[in-house]
Amino acid sequence: MSSKVVTVEWRDGAVRLIDQTLLPTAEVYLDCRDVETLAEAIEVLRVRGAPAIGVAAAYGVALAARVSTATDLAGLRADLAAAVARLARTRPTAVNLFWALQLQTSLSDAWPGSPNGLRAALLARAEQIREDDLAAGAALAQHGATLIPAEARILTHCNAGALATSGGYGTALAVIRGAAEQGKVAMVYADETRPLLQGARLTAWELATDGLPVTLLCDNMAGFLMQRGGIDCVVVGADRITANGDVANKIGTYSVAVLARHHGLPLYVAAPVSTLDLSLASGAEIPIEERRPEEVTSFAGVPTAPAGIAVYNPAFDVTPHDLVTAIVTELGVVRPPYRENLARLQSV
Repeated sequence: MSSKVVTVEWRDGAVRLIDQTLLPTAEVYLDCRDVETLAEAIEVLRVRGAPAIGVAAAYGVALAARVSTATDLAGLRADLAAAVARLARTRPTAVNLFWALQLQTSLSDAWPGSPNGLRAALLARAEQIREDDLAAGAALAQHGATLIPAEARILTHCNAGALATSGGYGTALAVIRGAAEQGKVAMVYADETRPLLQGARLTAWELATDGLPVTLLCDNMAGFLMQRGGIDCVVVGADRITANGDVANKIGTYSVAVLARHHGLPLYVAAPVSTLDLSLASGAEIPIEERRPEEVTSFAGVPTAPAGIAVYNPAFDVTPHDLVTAIVTELGVVRPPYRENLARLQSV
């Protein structure tokens, strides 16, 4: 039950993206033929979701190598370093971005052959990162489905589906898709996810397109639905997971986690191993991106707040590890104590 959506791919010498800012009203693909176009696409959320950003960044380095006119390794490496620096400035919170850039940088630094050989190697590694991402989604579906009860009513927040990865199963939605393949899913409740409505625009569209049962609700309705006994579990994605199991995810996830704990509901986080950042001891060390005030004060160009009003607009929040029931990865399900078990997982 994987999605047919292709979020990120290499096509005819360009990085092709589905433009998520235009969903659900239009399905438009953007061909990025230079690094600046790709960087801008990441910054304005034409492509978003931690794994998808990582794949796009890996392709971005390959794209930089392709368009570089350098004829020797020193010149090519200089062009690649500039591209990596530009891509690294796009979004600070999702660790997959930096993970992918480091993989490509390490390959470039160690390359012993010709410039054209390095160009081919960088593209091959980007393609492998994409294939690994798709395989991770399928494995997440298999492992995560074991956590979901029969006739489950599942709440999810933001979009952690095929649109947040290269395509296929996704991360949080991989767990849901895997459970649906086993006939376990009665309903998926998608929070709208203010201020940019990724749940309303993306998750609801993705699930409805694939024929999965989905109901949209405003973010501030989730607690009442839990109180009325309408939710059995919560499944969300992650943009960074620290050594102690703290989880950075789309703003509003922490509120959902607190509500889930109050109502005795399990909260599962689904993410590939590439989302782990064990160099950080806790979520207090995660850089949290703050975005433009216009995202809060208007929507689709229509003002929704008084002109000049002060705005606080963090894109992510941090859910403490003690509110997380389990973390689902492509290598299996991790339960507390997270510090020991995540370290063991990453060493596999």
